[in-house]
Amino acid sequence: MSVRFKYTEAPNANRSDLANFRALLPYLWEYRGRVLLALFCLILAKVANVGVPVILKSIVDSLDVKVGEVLIFPVAMLLIYGALRLSSSFFNELRDVLFTRVRYRAMRRLTIRTLTHLHELSLRYHLERKTGAISSDLQRGAASLSSLLNYFTFSIIPVTVEFSLVTVVLISQYDFIFTVIIFCSIAVYIAFTFKVMNWRMHHRIEMNRLESKANYEAVDSLINYETVKYFNNEAMESQRCNDTLSQWEDNAVLSQTSMSVLNFGQGAIIAVSVTIIMFFAANEVAAAKMTLGDLVLVNAILLQLFIPLGFLGVVYRQIRYSLADMQQLVTLLNEKPEITDKEDAIPLTVTRGEVRFEHVGFGYHDDRQILFDVSFVIKPGEKIAVVGASGAGKSTLARLLFRFYDVGSGCVMIDGQDLRQMTQQSVREAIGIVPQDTVLFNDTIYYNLAYASKSATRKDVIRAAKMAHIHDFIESLPDQYDTVVGERGLKLSGGEKQRVAIARTILKSPKILIFDEATSALDSKNEQAILEDLKMASMDHTTLVIAHRLSTIVDADQILVLDKGRIVEMGQHGQLLNKQGCYAQMWALQQKQQMKDEV
Repeated sequence: MSVRFKYTEAPNANRSDLANFRALLPYLWEYRGRVLLALFCLILAKVANVGVPVILKSIVDSLDVKVGEVLIFPVAMLLIYGALRLSSSFFNELRDVLFTRVRYRAMRRLTIRTLTHLHELSLRYHLERKTGAISSDLQRGAASLSSLLNYFTFSIIPVTVEFSLVTVVLISQYDFIFTVIIFCSIAVYIAFTFKVMNWRMHHRIEMNRLESKANYEAVDSLINYETVKYFNNEAMESQRCNDTLSQWEDNAVLSQTSMSVLNFGQGAIIAVSVTIIMFFAANEVAAAKMTLGDLVLVNAILLQLFIPLGFLGVVYRQIRYSLADMQQLVTLLNEKPEITDKEDAIPLTVTRGEVRFEHVGFGYHDDRQILFDVSFVIKPGEKIAVVGASGAGKSTLARLLFRFYDVGSGCVMIDGQDLRQMTQQSVREAIGIVPQDTVLFNDTIYYNLAYASKSATRKDVIRAAKMAHIHDFIESLPDQYDTVVGERGLKLSGGEKQRVAIARTILKSPKILIFDEATSALDSKNEQAILEDLKMASMDHTTLVIAHRLSTIVDADQILVLDKGRIVEMGQHGQLLNKQGCYAQMWALQQKQQMKDEV
């Protein structure tokens, strides 16, 4: 379920564009009354716009007097001419004012919907996602929605209305040949534009793909700033991004060059069309079949049509670009969450807090099984520890309990309730976790602590910080609880971040606790102090401890030893030592390492 950089190619482009366009419609429905009123203003503006050359014809004819005739100055016509121009401007601006709310509301709704959708997607998607690419796609998608609404409201629909009105004028007042020439010219112009633009779209699609890739590579290198520095690979990261941008540059140059071909072809069609129709109009005036005012009218209509028609190529190109820009966002919105609540799912009710794994089998991929027939029970108030080598499946137990994944076989239950039948939100409300790798928001320490409970008071936050032995450290900072921790908490050490995570879990105070190597980044002195506080915090709580250092779980009610996804030993600390099995070997190795460290 990773982000796909492959865009829809030419054979399916029209179908994809239509689907992308349909995706816009719900964002217009909320303000349908305002949209209709804006369209009405648009029609009035175009009626006034087409009326201008018609009145201009009458003015010219009234001024075209022969020698000896009395010139009657057309005051009324001139006033109507001015009023029509003013009306056209007024209704255009009123249309813009009415539609502004629609456009920006649609952008806001699309952005929030996308963010909400991203939060709904499963953990597997977010483990494989490319953050820079998603950020770029989201930004371009929201901008393309605004662009598409603008183009259709301010370009396509106005031109269509104006063409319709001009058709009525031409057919009702002039020889049919003028209508044929004008609309044949338009047909050739549009056909040429569409053909060239469809060919050019390949370069735009490649530009989008490469731009997303370059953004991902840049953001990824910055997120892993320390790793880049550790290995002196700044030049390699710059070169990787430069190679991608070099391909982007080649496609951008080809795209821009081909646009010159398009613009010249459009200009040639317009020039030939104007020449032909003016030839016919001049011939009609010479034959006294048309007045000088008629010539002016035809010329004015041509100018009014070909000015917006001259932008048709640009508008069509931008519409296609915007639809292509939306393709990645639409693809993202079409991603289906791997874990979903059933239609009849009910909230989890936690009374005692018993956790039960029954014959659980699970694998992240079909060809790689992680857990095999895992069964154990954590009774209410008990503390169960899970130990084992890296990759044995310890952290997978926590992810299944949080329902980031569903089991492949067997079931996970809390108080006898199968988690697959419960709502995800209620399951996660009942569980608190201190993860091995704590990631913080780029905000204040107070914000990160209070994140665990929306109803927590400042007194509650400080109490949790004291229990996690981080209050004194916070108070020593210049801004104390208002200190900004930096992106992903980079301004704090690993131990300080873990203590923030511990304080958050204490503040949440759930019935079930998970400590996933919660003290792995702490020194021995702080570890022992926090272990005592965690022991107090976990009293009367069902606790699952995933541990690497065995010295931290000697007081567990029961210890499970995982090896290659199977429980190979189970018992208390003393019992497992007496068995002289895997646990005893792990204990001996760690004790030996500890003695070396002390020396």
